[in-house]
Amino acid sequence: MLIIGPPGSGKGTQAERISERLGVVAISTGDIFRANVKGETPLGIEAKKYMDAGDFVPDSVTNNMVRDRLSQSDVENGFLLDGYPRTTAQVDYLDQILAEGEQELDVVLQLTADDEELVARLLGRAKETGRSDDNETVIRHRLDLYHEQTEAVVAKYAERGILTQVDGIGGIDEVTDRVLTAIESAKAV
Repeated sequence: MLIIGPPGSGKGTQAERISERLGVVAISTGDIFRANVKGETPLGIEAKKYMDAGDFVPDSVTNNMVRDRLSQSDVENGFLLDGYPRTTAQVDYLDQILAEGEQELDVVLQLTADDEELVARLLGRAKETGRSDDNETVIRHRLDLYHEQTEAVVAKYAERGILTQVDGIGGIDEVTDRVLTAIESAKAV
C-alpha cells in the first residue's frame, strides 16, 4: 500500500495508525534517508551531499534505499510506503522491485486537502515547533512542488484502478475512520 498526500495532510500520522490497525510496517522515505545518513552508510553519505545542498536526492539514490528497505524481512506481510514514489520514473522502479518479489500494490491512498487549509495548518505547526523553514513562501513552494510532481503519479495509479482518495481535513480520529473505511472498500473490489 502507498499513502500519498501534500505536506501537512497528515500522512505520517495516518501511516502510523494504518500500520498499527492493519499490522503492516510503515516505511517513510524521510526516515530511511535520516537512518542512512545517521548510520553513515554509503547511500547515506551520497544522500547527505544533496540534502546539505538543499537539493532533491536523485532517483538513483532514493530507489536504492527503497529497494534495500523492501528487501528486509519485516515487509513480508505487507507494508505502507509513505513519501515514495514521487515521480513516474520512481513508479516504474517500484513496479520492478515489486515484480521481482512477486508482489503488487493493493491500494494507493491519497489524502486530499485544500491548499489554504494546509498553509494554515503548516503555519500553525511551525509556530508550535519553532521551525524557521516553515514560512508561507516555503510552504506554498512545497505545495506547488507536490502538485507538479505527484499529478502524474496519481494519474498512473488512477488508470490502474487502485487509487482511493480520502479527505484529509478534520479531526485525526475522523480522518482515520475515513481512511480505514476507504481501505476496506478498496480491498473488497
